[in-house]
Amino acid sequence: MKLLLDTQVWLWMTEAPDRLSPTVRRLVSPTDRPCFLSAVTVWEIAIKYRIGKLRLPGTPAVVIPQWMERADVLPLPILHKHALHVATLPLHHRDPFDRLLIAQAQLENLTIVTADDHFERYDVKVSRA
Repeated sequence: MKLLLDTQVWLWMTEAPDRLSPTVRRLVSPTDRPCFLSAVTVWEIAIKYRIGKLRLPGTPAVVIPQWMERADVLPLPILHKHALHVATLPLHHRDPFDRLLIAQAQLENLTIVTADDHFERYDVKVSRA
């Protein structure tokens, strides 16, 4: 199973792992199972940091790569096919970041690790945090 971490799970994983269920903590612990962090998640974090909705111990440009290396998390770029696939998704909700994560998970055969129940309304594999 290959995992795609949503924004909240990624932040909990790095800063508050006790907020994750024991099952998810085991899933995302360094193993042979690849974990991915999408560029859309990094984009969302950067936006929230800049407008003051998210505090980090440094700038996203410094903190995110450090955390990714420490947690052995791989980058997932946004490709045109991911962005175009968003147009095929039902409108269960309108969050553009989540919709792009769903498109990436569908096209790349990834399981999304999330605390958000919106994901379960789509045809995508989900592991609840």
